[in-house]
Amino acid sequence: MMIAERDLKRIKEFFELSDSDFSLRNYHKPVLVYEVVDDKVRYSLWETDILERFGLKNVDGWDKTENVAFCPDWMRDDEEEDDIGDIDLDDDDL
Repeated sequence: MMIAERDLKRIKEFFELSDSDFSLRNYHKPVLVYEVVDDKVRYSLWETDILERFGLKNVDGWDKTENVAFCPDWMRDDEEEDDIGDIDLDDDDL
């Protein structure tokens, strides 16, 4: 399912890291709509009013695909990485 990111700072961060050719100047109130599938991020940029009119559940496509390694941490599913920090190592394990 697609996720809508409305925070302009996060949207700018994503486009800086991905080095994409989208121009935010063309949008009055941009919304980054994306989904993470395997190691890829599929995304497109929408106007807030258009997305609100049609609804996020009706978004069924994307404009571009980016490798998740070039995307901000907040886009990734960090559940697996959090589990690594919970491992308790004894002195015998070192």
